[in-house]
Amino acid sequence: MTTPLSPTASPDPNNLPVVRLLPKANARAIRHGFPWVYANEMVVDRRTKALAPGTLAVLEDSARQVMGIVAVNPLSKIFCRMLDQNAEAEVNQSWFEGHINRAFQLRDQLYDAPYYRLIHAEADGLPGVVIDRFGDTAVIQANAAWADVHLDTLTAALIEQTGVKNVLKNAAGRTRALEGLDDVSGVLHGEAPKAAVPVRMNGAIYMADLTGGQKTGIFYDQRLNHAFAAQLSKGKRILDVFAHVGGFSLAALANDAASALAVDGSAPALELAQQGADAMGVGDRFDTRQGDAFDVLTALRSEGAEFDVVICDPPAFAPGKPALDAGLRAYERVARLAAPLVAENGILALCSCSHAVDLTQFRTASVRGIGRAGRRAAMLHTGFAGPDHPQLPQLAETGYLKSLFFRL
Repeated sequence: MTTPLSPTASPDPNNLPVVRLLPKANARAIRHGFPWVYANEMVVDRRTKALAPGTLAVLEDSARQVMGIVAVNPLSKIFCRMLDQNAEAEVNQSWFEGHINRAFQLRDQLYDAPYYRLIHAEADGLPGVVIDRFGDTAVIQANAAWADVHLDTLTAALIEQTGVKNVLKNAAGRTRALEGLDDVSGVLHGEAPKAAVPVRMNGAIYMADLTGGQKTGIFYDQRLNHAFAAQLSKGKRILDVFAHVGGFSLAALANDAASALAVDGSAPALELAQQGADAMGVGDRFDTRQGDAFDVLTALRSEGAEFDVVICDPPAFAPGKPALDAGLRAYERVARLAAPLVAENGILALCSCSHAVDLTQFRTASVRGIGRAGRRAAMLHTGFAGPDHPQLPQLAETGYLKSLFFRL
């Protein structure tokens, strides 16, 4: 007869503390791949509250059946993140190397150059960890406390498996604050690039600022959507709103668009976009306009401007559920202001990277905005993030990116 584990017993050779689910928690969902356990699903006492953020523990269900190794953060609403359903696994450099190697093998199949998202958090088995690769340099966002604790080991494993020479830490993500982590970026290995790094995608050249730009320097997730927009752009006039470093506009110019105007609130981002256009030899067909996107859209209409293809790729208007209603209103407003600038039978592309907005909600807000602008639309295509941003089927948040293409 098997003796049940006591609350402080450990079933594994690592001698980890034990944490337990409440009876109301959905243990089946966790066993079937859901990676998070919320604080209100846990038995929380003085012992568990005293665990340091990032502590590794063994998770049990309410019947004291072992479920695997989790990372604990008593300061976060996500109390536990599942790391390994094998409770005897050792989370060491070899463990990290196994996850990185699997991710690397997939990207090596997909891309002919080492410019991609290498680790996409939960979907690649490393919850809260994002790693973007730029040739010999990798940028890590450790957005969960456990990853921050193991950052040196993660870095060593990354170098061993990929051969990158430089590893940077990007601490700008809002999630780090929710995990109680610092916002100090820096160099973990090697050195930081002294200038923007050129990244070739879809025939375009993008200049990525790995130390001072948004996110890790570039948005790899839009690669396929850039390519789809470029197919529609040959000989056309392009307006790229919330352009960052020229994601959509430079891809369009690489496919022989007649002209492109990039709009963004960031002067440094637009300067990088201009550098990319010049490096491609299309600077004479490229222009930029700095300013608040809503103001610029309004001004362009008053100027009588018209474009064949208009793309709007704003930041996350609804990064969490509390911002959902305001975010949907903002997406509707973007559609309403952008639609009048689209020529008859032209293309309007609208994007959302908001975790809290699902596809149906985003499509409804977009169509409402187009209608309020007095335009009729036929939807041509729905795009998502590329395969270097795999989705975890059990976690809807990993399917955050949505791109809708309409003919007006």
